[in-house]
Amino acid sequence: MAATSLPSETLQAIVLHALSLGPITDTRELSLAGPGVASPASGHPIVGPEPEQQLALKGALDSLLLREMITYTSENPELHVLTAEGQAIAQNGSHEFLVWEALSPDAPLTAKEIEAKVGKDVAKIGQGKAMKNKWIEKKGDGFLRKEAAPVDETKAQLLTVKTSGAHPTATVLADLRKRKLVEKKKLFYYKVAKGPNYSATAEKQEAELTVELLASGDWEKASFKKYNFNAEGVPPAAGALHPLMKVREEFRNIFFEMGFTEMPTNRFVESSFWNFDALFVPQQHPAREMQDTFYLKDPVASTTFPEDYYERVKTVHEVGGFGSTGYKYPFSKDETSRLVLRTHTTSVSTAMLYEIANQPGGFKPAKLFSIDRVFRNEAVDATHLAEFHQVEGVIADYNLTLADLIGFLEQFFAKMGITGLRFKPAYNPYTEPSLEIFSYHQGLGKWVEIGNSGMFRPEMLEPMGLPPDVRVHGWGLSLERPTMIRYGISNIRDLLGHKVPLEMIEKSAAVRF
Repeated sequence: MAATSLPSETLQAIVLHALSLGPITDTRELSLAGPGVASPASGHPIVGPEPEQQLALKGALDSLLLREMITYTSENPELHVLTAEGQAIAQNGSHEFLVWEALSPDAPLTAKEIEAKVGKDVAKIGQGKAMKNKWIEKKGDGFLRKEAAPVDETKAQLLTVKTSGAHPTATVLADLRKRKLVEKKKLFYYKVAKGPNYSATAEKQEAELTVELLASGDWEKASFKKYNFNAEGVPPAAGALHPLMKVREEFRNIFFEMGFTEMPTNRFVESSFWNFDALFVPQQHPAREMQDTFYLKDPVASTTFPEDYYERVKTVHEVGGFGSTGYKYPFSKDETSRLVLRTHTTSVSTAMLYEIANQPGGFKPAKLFSIDRVFRNEAVDATHLAEFHQVEGVIADYNLTLADLIGFLEQFFAKMGITGLRFKPAYNPYTEPSLEIFSYHQGLGKWVEIGNSGMFRPEMLEPMGLPPDVRVHGWGLSLERPTMIRYGISNIRDLLGHKVPLEMIEKSAAVRF
């Protein structure tokens, strides 16, 4: 009868009975015997020697430990044990000894005759070793004993390993392993001793104070289990924040700490006016194609933009203004009305800057940020998806300079633990000057781009109604890249999509920059 088929109360009774005879030094030898334990298997071990079989006892031992009736320790020794071939040699003798034993000192046997006596496998190995040890000698076509009383060292070595689990000579042990006569094995068992509250029998303890116990009055003489205040509770079934949302929250905290206000970002669909034209992106310019845009089929267009602002944007595109010569092309209202899935959250920043420029009381300096999804028609691979999250910030104030932008970016990224930034001139249709932001990646051993930035052009700002001496800093980066770096994810499809394991989302640690 296996321990796994015995109830816990029976296992507890067996352990307590065994302790009444003395400490249990090895539960692998714990036999099925005890008061009230009747079984035809009585006297046999209740569990096998394998670790998983020994673990069947743990529940019973823990229950007795909680009542302080026993103490126990887990033992995990690593010993050498004999293989099946090693067991046979330890019992019968080595191959070379069996070959010697089959011979006589005066009547030679041929190789075939030796095989017939000891077997082909034993003869094949033993004949050569016996010759090497000079236990036997060749005479004509046969073999005779040469040594009168050889010592079977292999058998003696195996018997030492069998009784002690090791051998005092490391080279001998290595040779026996090489010959596959012994192997390493990790054992597992328990040592059990009496506890302060030990008794030969275990009284059943109540786990709860029930209505029945109260009604019958049995609660007065009942024994109750102690509360284990150190036990871990069952994890509640609950939702979990996605790693992206954890990193997003850290970015939000940094922005709020630096005095920024969050912009509303619930407009996933924008007109081309807000997404492109208000940013001074020309309608026929290659920069427009660089966005790889998703255009809507139904509805196709929208004209929900201020007409007077539209006229100023149209004029600066066609003939210029505010120190610019413009792009010198016929501006199309049909093109500016086309609806798109926004390609950047800068469309939100543009609409907010327009509101600030035209708010009651006139312009007031502002610091704004947004973190939300944008959409681009890109091929999906290990680092790109058709949608991703953009982190964007803008600062609008009087007489800002490029030096102010660089100084702020160094302060902003330092809050994420990123220092030693480098800046490289870049092109952007709606910022001038424009800068790419680089940081040295210790893991990759090279400089990597971590963001883009610049100062919005007058052709974008002044048609909104902003004063001429107002300057606006803008910068952005993706949310996915820092999240992948923080969580050690190399493929973006392991972060987003239908193949992402829920266990990863539940167990991902919180992020602190």
